[in-house]
Amino acid sequence: MNTPGVQSVQTARTVRSDRFLLLLVFLAGVGTLGIEMVMPRLLAPFFGTSQPIWAVVIGMTLIYLATGYQVGGWLADRWPDQRVLYRLVAWAGLLCGMIPLLSRPILHLAQQSLSGLAAGGFLAALVGVVLLFAAPVILMATVGPFAVRLQLHRAASGIEAAGRTAGSISALSTVGSIVGTFLPVLVLIPWIGTQRTIYLFAAFLLALGLSGLRDWRYAWMVVLVVGLAAWTLFFSGSAIKAADCYGCLALDEAESSYNYIQVVTQNVYGDKGEVAEQVRTLRLNEGHANHSMYRLKYRETGDPLDLLTAGPWDYFAVAPYVYPDRSAESVTSLAMLGSAAGTVPKQFLAFYGPDTHIDAVEIDPRIVEMGLAYFDMEAGDPRFPVYTVFTQDARYWLSTTRRAYDVIAMDAYHQPYIPFHLTTVEFFREAKAHLNERGVVVVNAGRPPGGDDRLVNAVASTMRAVFPQVFLIDSRAPRSTSVLVVGVSQPVGDGVAHFRANAEQMEVPALRLVMQWALFEGHEPLREFTPDQARFTPFTDDQAPVELLIDLLIVGEARQMLP
Repeated sequence: MNTPGVQSVQTARTVRSDRFLLLLVFLAGVGTLGIEMVMPRLLAPFFGTSQPIWAVVIGMTLIYLATGYQVGGWLADRWPDQRVLYRLVAWAGLLCGMIPLLSRPILHLAQQSLSGLAAGGFLAALVGVVLLFAAPVILMATVGPFAVRLQLHRAASGIEAAGRTAGSISALSTVGSIVGTFLPVLVLIPWIGTQRTIYLFAAFLLALGLSGLRDWRYAWMVVLVVGLAAWTLFFSGSAIKAADCYGCLALDEAESSYNYIQVVTQNVYGDKGEVAEQVRTLRLNEGHANHSMYRLKYRETGDPLDLLTAGPWDYFAVAPYVYPDRSAESVTSLAMLGSAAGTVPKQFLAFYGPDTHIDAVEIDPRIVEMGLAYFDMEAGDPRFPVYTVFTQDARYWLSTTRRAYDVIAMDAYHQPYIPFHLTTVEFFREAKAHLNERGVVVVNAGRPPGGDDRLVNAVASTMRAVFPQVFLIDSRAPRSTSVLVVGVSQPVGDGVAHFRANAEQMEVPALRLVMQWALFEGHEPLREFTPDQARFTPFTDDQAPVELLIDLLIVGEARQMLP
């Protein structure tokens, strides 16, 4: 027979055990959604953040949760022992700790497959990475039904408390999931990065499991995860990631809330193999594209010609010349949406003068910091008093500004996708409302190497529904994938003829050279996009299938490469 003292001790132990179990439920909820929010962050540099990717992440997570609930209920009925639950949580921590190391070779395969347009390898890598998250999420999902079974087993009222018990456990797990949704996105990833966030979750899951087990035989799990973290963070990951381009040296890297950012200096070699000059580039998300370029030669010469890149950045400055009798003195303002490290604003200041009013919009503040540190960004320099950078979403900023501009340029890619809300009729109407009398809106639209122009046509078709005339300019870079789509605020007539006449009269050498490129050296010369060429229904805020269209382009390129 138990004495009152023994009973009170047992009661106290039961209460402590119940409290710890409830804490476990809450923290497992934090871990489950925390890992889900880390998953797209790990995938984004390689697969983007389009709706299909989010659908994969959310859909697979729901499958994992459903599987975990079923497995947890079965295990709880078969072995209603709290130690079994603690083992499941500890194993979840261990498997979570393997994600960063195992994901590296899989994501490398994804990068190579995407670069080579090998759709099979790309999709295989995507499936592989998603499955990496399956085991820890499934194991954490077992906590809820297991906790319900244990609580009912202990409850004095038994089955009569089933509803309250299940409801309390579900509510507590949901509150933990809410914390897990915001904690990594708003705090952990910006402060410590993706890999450290994953290891932090692995550590706290291990701590939860082992604190319940209190069995030194499981210490090997801690040793293994600590070893994996040390290897990944301090040995294999201690140096800046090597630049994936010929003659390149990686200078710096950062991980922001939006991107993996890398600054690279590349040697440009002359005919005799000597280093002719160096070019600094901003590469985002594992180098799928260069988002800013700066020829360091300009520091020495101050010659605007030395800012030309032969890439899409050069052509924003010449877009206004589809108007008749347009001179360089008449272009006095630019709104750059997606300014990155400031290539286009730098060119405008060099071509049109330091008093050119420039409002540059870049959503990622870390990119702006890189621009100031490595690309001689002029914002804040008293020599350029009307150059301002805004770290906001481009469309939100446009809807709140009251200024009008000669040029509104849009280059806000998150490779390989364009944000859908920057491709719609509503967006272009807003942009048109902020143009001066002879202003232009210019959008950099991508075209794959195979020449599929569906995205260009879709953007041009949408712009043609808003602007009285639309023109297309191809960049001259080898295997160019950029087409500048230009919408004018008022009819210009024969814009190509006006452009040619303005080129002949142009007194700024850099502008004259780019205009010659636009007329003679692109994949196709400067041309007007007429209504009969439109093959797409204009995109709207309600329906803008940009991601689907770009996915189809990727698949189409892959098919062309098949034997």
